[in-house]
Amino acid sequence: MSTPTEKFFLGRQPILDRNQEIIGFELLFRSADIDHAIFESHSLACSNVITHALASFGMHEVLGDKFGFINIPLGILLSELLELLPIELTVLELLENIELDEQVIGRCRELKELGFLLALDDHEFDSANNDIYYLVDIIKIDILLTGMEALPDIVRQLRKYPVKLLAEKVETIEQFQICFDLGFDLFQGYFFARPVVLNRRKIDVSGMALLKLLQQLTMGASVELIEITFKENPGLSYNLLKLVNSVALGVREKIKTLRHAILLLGMNHLRRWTQLSLFSGHDARGINHPLLEMAAVRGRLMETMQRQLAGRADSDEQAEAAFMAGILSLLDILFETPMEEIIANLNLNDDVSSALLRREGRLGRMLLLTEKLEVTEFDEVTLLLGECGISLDQLLAAQIEAFNWRKSIVHQEE
Repeated sequence: MSTPTEKFFLGRQPILDRNQEIIGFELLFRSADIDHAIFESHSLACSNVITHALASFGMHEVLGDKFGFINIPLGILLSELLELLPIELTVLELLENIELDEQVIGRCRELKELGFLLALDDHEFDSANNDIYYLVDIIKIDILLTGMEALPDIVRQLRKYPVKLLAEKVETIEQFQICFDLGFDLFQGYFFARPVVLNRRKIDVSGMALLKLLQQLTMGASVELIEITFKENPGLSYNLLKLVNSVALGVREKIKTLRHAILLLGMNHLRRWTQLSLFSGHDARGINHPLLEMAAVRGRLMETMQRQLAGRADSDEQAEAAFMAGILSLLDILFETPMEEIIANLNLNDDVSSALLRREGRLGRMLLLTEKLEVTEFDEVTLLLGECGISLDQLLAAQIEAFNWRKSIVHQEE
């Protein structure tokens, strides 16, 4: 772990394609030292990103099989430091203050030959940049800075070039739809997690079945009752058998019955699978559903922080409650149904209910900490770390554990 002078916050902002599946993350870092919260230069900030991304935890741990978008100032662009990055995972974002002159164009050609993907960050169209438009792979447009009314003309101009267009700062589903209709290829922002109105739509059959199963598992129902729920829902049964037979669980026995599968899996594994399946099975996006990404990382992050506070690694009820609060905290968005209605019949304890409904109590503050970390509100994170009694080093260790665990889910479900 880093020394006190090197402490930093790590943030990931998801980047989605037109199917609203995650294809990458922009990696954001900030010094945890208040005196150095604003870096002396963009180059210093970027070099911190690269060295920490490689040395402190590794790009693969943070990204899995997704792309990492990293802001690149002129000084780093022209240096050999970039060649330390894993080419297959990296998108180099040229900052908007870089003058796109012959030296920069020449360096971009070299980086393209090495295999890097290149992006222009917060870019404003200018026909004088014709040469660079044929070199870069992605052009990012800040839709708030540019203004929605200017987007159609900008898209029309840039469509002459072989580039993908990324709409940045997309915060509502309406903004996403406008950008989608204009032909943007990629989207960055939390529109997928911020519905404008909860319309109380009816939860579908598979969602109801999973919520019923989760209720049974929470209340300690018998294997017989749980088996009946699976028998009533063939789709659930198929997914259960697929899970039990996965290499990740190391099961070598042939499955005889549904009850046999349930017993082999065990109630703890079954509960976690049910919680995650609420997201991954909800629509065609499956394991690349952005809400599954957030929910899985939230749950594991909260569980790991709880174990750190408890000072032991073995399973306990508090750690399980922390995991459940993290996972369930996005169900109201997934189902577009008020949280009160979703948890009314789940028989959750008061700690979990207070956390989900009001962000109150120990679990509530921990949940709020994870939410602020997701949107890189690092000043709020600092305050909440103190409230929760968690150190920055513990938070970073818990993040890496959560990212790694999320990656293992992908391999288990493939």
